Amino acid sequence: MAQQTLTDEAKTFVVQQLAMFETPSDVAKAVKEEFGIEITRQSVEAYDPGKRAGSSLSQHYRELFEATRTTFLTDTAAIGVSHKVVRLRTLSRMIETAEKRGNAVLVANLLVQVAKEMGDAYTNRQRIDANVAVRSHEDALGDLE
Repeated sequence: MAQQTLTDEAKTFVVQQLAMFETPSDVAKAVKEEFGIEITRQSVEAYDPGKRAGSSLSQHYRELFEATRTTFLTDTAAIGVSHKVVRLRTLSRMIETAEKRGNAVLVANLLVQVAKEMGDAYTNRQRIDANVAVRSHEDALGDLE
């Protein structure tokens, strides 16, 4: 099977996908689906400047890789599942499907997942309730007598 040459558009696509942490195998499949071009995963690795195979990658594609990687890491708003409401809607659809199929165990597990989402189990927020009565030191010493 002869290796097909990538167009500039396909090369840009490959670099951007790799910058977004897609695996070379997944990128090769996506190139076939998007552009109808077959490429091996080894050839895909040549477009990753962090890999040995990508050591001779042009400066243009290196800069594109870095810009895409930076944007990807800083822009979580573009990733749907990073939002609580999206996760809850997805879980809701999964619960409905599991109920229709009669899978009570999966429904129960998904409900636990929903409860964790609602209780902010996956955040680093902590709620502190301090119901402490403030007393004077004379009152506290009086308790010792």
